[in-house]
Amino acid sequence: MFEIGRLAVKIAGRDAGEKCVIVEVLDDKYVVVDGATRRRKCNKLHLEPLNQTLDIKDKASHDDVVKAFKEFGLKARTTKPKAKTIKPKAVVKVKKESKKAKKSKEKSAKVKASKKE
Repeated sequence: MFEIGRLAVKIAGRDAGEKCVIVEVLDDKYVVVDGATRRRKCNKLHLEPLNQTLDIKDKASHDDVVKAFKEFGLKARTTKPKAKTIKPKAVVKVKKESKKAKKSKEKSAKVKASKKE
């Protein structure tokens, strides 16, 4: 009943009520679905198979599924690609020397000068 190309309706989860097609059979419990739903692994118990089948091959790409859905008169899920954003370059901050650090440098310079003499 759950063969590749079988049209089904999701009855559980976030995509419940949406039509999908079985793209790959993983084992006796799970299949991979795509279509009006997100492409993902799905439990067979969460699917209600329909009488219709689409002509797609095993592990078909999302584009192939979209074409098959259009031929059948259904609308498949499409997502927009994310817009590229330009990240600002990191600004290097110059740390100011603390008073203690200045004094310790001055002391070490005096000690070196006195050793040279």
